[in-house]
Amino acid sequence: MICALGAAVCFGAATVLQAVAARAASAQGGRGGEAGVLLRALRQWRYLAGLALDGLGFVFQVLALKSLPIYAVSAALASSLAVTAVVAARLLGVRLRRGEWAAVGVVCAGLAMLGLASGTEGDRGGSDALRFAMLGVALGVLGVGLAGGRLPERGRGLVLGLAAGFGFGVVEVAVRLIDSVSVAELANPATYALLLGGGAAFLALTSALQRGSVTVATAAMVIGETVGPAVVGVVWLGDRTREGLAWLAVLGFVVSVAGALALARFGEAPGVPDGE
Repeated sequence: MICALGAAVCFGAATVLQAVAARAASAQGGRGGEAGVLLRALRQWRYLAGLALDGLGFVFQVLALKSLPIYAVSAALASSLAVTAVVAARLLGVRLRRGEWAAVGVVCAGLAMLGLASGTEGDRGGSDALRFAMLGVALGVLGVGLAGGRLPERGRGLVLGLAAGFGFGVVEVAVRLIDSVSVAELANPATYALLLGGGAAFLALTSALQRGSVTVATAAMVIGETVGPAVVGVVWLGDRTREGLAWLAVLGFVVSVAGALALARFGEAPGVPDGE
């Protein structure tokens, strides 16, 4: 659970650092459109630090998935919204409402319950059918992401957010379906599902944040990246809880995800306050 929480802290802090750098780069003006903004952001230490935290967070995520059930890891990753909210309040002076501070506490309580109830990862290796299914889902997410601009305006954020959540969920499941880092895994469909799912998820999420409500897209993403992978882990990979504590795991999962949903507006970190 320590690795899962470490991943959440890394991802949550990275969101704020990258948002600050991107907005500062945009405020500088200049040519090049979105590509120009990205190049200017890449020259800022905060953006690079955010990328480094993303990389470290992914390492923690992989380590967590190799020792914990998927439902525990996915709930912990959703809690990165709580980290983003707290970091934004500290570094950017963003005011959290009373209900949002309560949501942060709810997330922490849910994760504590999951930590007490979670067993070890499932002992099933996963079938070839599941591997190809994950690759199929990743391709579907890519299709939705590429078609983002042509989706009906009503419901666009919801669809793209769900697609992004499914893509990140594919990554969580695919990690469990890859046995090792070796040349032999090049023949494993899960390897391509992991790479394609992660890239497609970022594409769908970026489109969702640009073209729809941040809150709706983020809430949909949280649901997509937690519920589906948790079900796959329990039904097909053998994830279990500690003896007699299944009820506590379910309660902790629901509570932590509900708290994350209440913090959905932090799916895109707030802008830089005046004077930054």
